[in-house]
Amino acid sequence: MTQTSDPDLAAAAALRLIGPDPANWVPDRAGIDHNVVLVGAGQTGSALAFALRRAGIGKVAVIDAAADAAHAGGWLTAARMNLLRTPKNLPGPELGIPALGFQAWYEARHGQDAYAAMERIPRLAWAEYLGWYRRFLDIRVRYGCRLLRIEPAGDCFRLHLAIDAGETVETARKVVLATGFTGNGGAYIPPVLAGLPASVLSHTERAIDFAGLRGKTVAVVGAAAAAFDAAGVALEHGAASVHLFARRPSIASVPVTRVRGYPGAYDNYRHLPDAVRWDQAIRFRRAGSTPTIDAIERAVGFASFHLHLGAVWQQAAVEHGRVVAEVSDGGYRFDHVIAGTGYFVDPSARPELGGFADQILLWRDRYQPPEDQQDAFLGAHPYLGDGHEYLPRTPGRAPYLRDIHVHNPAGFVSFGLPIGDVPSMRRDIPLVAARISRDLFLADLDSHQARMAGTVAADFPEQAYASTVWRRQERQSG
Repeated sequence: MTQTSDPDLAAAAALRLIGPDPANWVPDRAGIDHNVVLVGAGQTGSALAFALRRAGIGKVAVIDAAADAAHAGGWLTAARMNLLRTPKNLPGPELGIPALGFQAWYEARHGQDAYAAMERIPRLAWAEYLGWYRRFLDIRVRYGCRLLRIEPAGDCFRLHLAIDAGETVETARKVVLATGFTGNGGAYIPPVLAGLPASVLSHTERAIDFAGLRGKTVAVVGAAAAAFDAAGVALEHGAASVHLFARRPSIASVPVTRVRGYPGAYDNYRHLPDAVRWDQAIRFRRAGSTPTIDAIERAVGFASFHLHLGAVWQQAAVEHGRVVAEVSDGGYRFDHVIAGTGYFVDPSARPELGGFADQILLWRDRYQPPEDQQDAFLGAHPYLGDGHEYLPRTPGRAPYLRDIHVHNPAGFVSFGLPIGDVPSMRRDIPLVAARISRDLFLADLDSHQARMAGTVAADFPEQAYASTVWRRQERQSG
C-alpha cells in the first residue's frame, strides 16, 4: 500500500512556485458589473474561471442554475455511468499544473497503487475531485442563478437573470456559454415519441424516477452510452425487463474521433478547410456514438435485458396507460419509454439567445457540402471563430456576437470534439481565455497605451554607480 497525503499541500506548493495571481489589468468601465460572466459551473466553467484569473482578468462571475454544487455539471444527476468514458490520463482542468490534476488528487488520497489499478475514472470520484478543485481554488459560484436572456446593449450585454428574489439585470462585456449538451439546443425527442405524455416518457438528459420503474417493462430507444447507462440503472432498480432498440445492425462501430487525437490534428484542427472538417463530422455521424464496454456489460449482465438491432420505431401511442409500439421487428407494449436519443442543435431554441439567434452564422450558411454529405443536424451547428466565439451571419451586422463564446458541444463541427468534455479541455480552455484577454485588451487600447507609456520611480539611486563614472577631462588633468 502506497503512502497517502493531503492533496491541498502539493497543490498549494505548486501554486506557490508559479507565483501569485496577476492583478486585474482590465480598466473599469462605468455601468459595467462584470468583465466576463461564465454561464455554467461544471468542469468547464470552473476551469475557465481559473484560467481567466491566471490571465489577470478580474470581475469574472460564475453563475449556475443548479441549486447547489452537487447538481452543477450533471455528474451527480443526469450522468449515470459508473466509469468515465475517457482515458484516465487525459489532461483536464488542471491547465498544465499537475498538482491540480485528478491523478495527483487521487493518489494523495488513495495512493499510487490505487490509481495504477484503475482502468478509468469512477464517476463519483470525478465529481468529488471537481468539488475539491472548486473549493481549493476558491471558484466562487452563484448557484440558483439562471440566465433568462442576453440583451445586446452597445459595448456590453444586459443579462436578465432569475434568482431567488425574483429577476434582476446585470451587465457584462463578455459571456461564455459553458452550458453542456443542451447549451445551443436541447434534448432530442424523435417525432415517433413526441406524442407520448411525460408520465410514460423520459429522456436521459433529465431526472428519471428509476425507483418508480421497479417491476415494470421498459423500452430504451437509442444505443449510445447514455442509453446503455439508463438501461443498466433501470435494471439495477428492479425493472422487470428492459428492451433496448438500436437502429444500426451493429453497435460495435469504430470510434472515429480518436484517430485525430494526435497532437498535429488535435492542436490544429480549427485551421482545417471547411470541407475537411465537414467530412470528419459526417464520418462521425455515420459511424455513430459508441457505448463503452462496461456500459454494455452492466446491462447484459441481467437476463431480463434484451437488445434489438436494426430495430426502428415506427409508431407509438398510449392505450390503457401503456405504450403500444410498432417497431420494424414487431409490436410491443411497455410501461415506460426512455429516450436515449441525444440532442439537437438550434440556437433559436434557446430563450437566452432568442433576440438575435437568427443573426448567428451556422455551418449551413458558410459551407454547402456535396449532395452525398448533406446533413441538417450538422448544418445547424454554429460556425465558430478561433476563440469559440459566435460570428455574424451577415458581415458588418451584429458585431456583439463575437463577445459570446460557446464552450459547449455545439462546437463539435468547428473543433472536431464535443467541446466541454475532458478531451477538449487542454486545447480549448486556453484558446477561449486567450481570445477574451486579447479582445478586452484591444477594446481599451487607448487606456493601455497611456499606461504603457508611463514611467515609475527608478529602481535605484544614481549614487549606486556615481563613484565609477568615467570623466575624461578629470582623468587627464590628474
